[in-house]
Amino acid sequence: MTEPKSRPPEKELPPVLSRVAFLAVVSGLTPLIPVPFLDDYALRQARESMVLTLLSEHDLPKKPARAVEMLAGSHIGRTAGGRLLSSLKGLALFPVRKVFRKVFFVLWVKDCVDVASSALHHGYLLNHALERGDLKADELEGAQPEKIHDAIVAACAELDPRPINQALRRLFAGSRLLMAEATRAFFSDQAPGPRTPSPDESAEVKTLTERLIAALWEERGYFVTLQAHYDTHLKARRAA
Repeated sequence: MTEPKSRPPEKELPPVLSRVAFLAVVSGLTPLIPVPFLDDYALRQARESMVLTLLSEHDLPKKPARAVEMLAGSHIGRTAGGRLLSSLKGLALFPVRKVFRKVFFVLWVKDCVDVASSALHHGYLLNHALERGDLKADELEGAQPEKIHDAIVAACAELDPRPINQALRRLFAGSRLLMAEATRAFFSDQAPGPRTPSPDESAEVKTLTERLIAALWEERGYFVTLQAHYDTHLKARRAA
């Protein structure tokens, strides 16, 4: 009987995969910002940072801004974290803190998972696209960035992301960051606002990233299928 292949040492994994995973985790933590519109701004920054990282990785220019925004999907998608917190804080049910906090925490985890999953899928497929040579330097100002983005969105829509989302849910549900923020939001008499991250939080982001990389390796078959869907959709858009 053939022995199953074990996960390779960290240093043997593509370095770009680590950066995509890190920025997906960072994106997934943006709903923790309990300030309306600031969470959206932070998400856009994280997504565009991922695009800039990948363009640099493949020796492509980091401009024009419109191409970066298009590839990052900055024109779509908003987090619900800050607005959800603002709305729920004003509800009459707020005195029932113990039960309400539990319900809110579940919703917050889902928000983090959805945002991280979207960033991870987009980052992974964009890296795949750049490795294939789907985007040349002289195409950044044309229609190609939009075609690549639309092909990524279409490919993601065709696959059930539950295997990835379940892995992310396990990561975020046990996150000390989420627990700390939920406690701060529901047991503080003052409205929560921006604060300075502690060293422990930076360490946790690193830990979450490492665990996500391990999960990605376990689900590599899913991503091979995802790539094939992307390839089909981009080919159709090029032919149109």
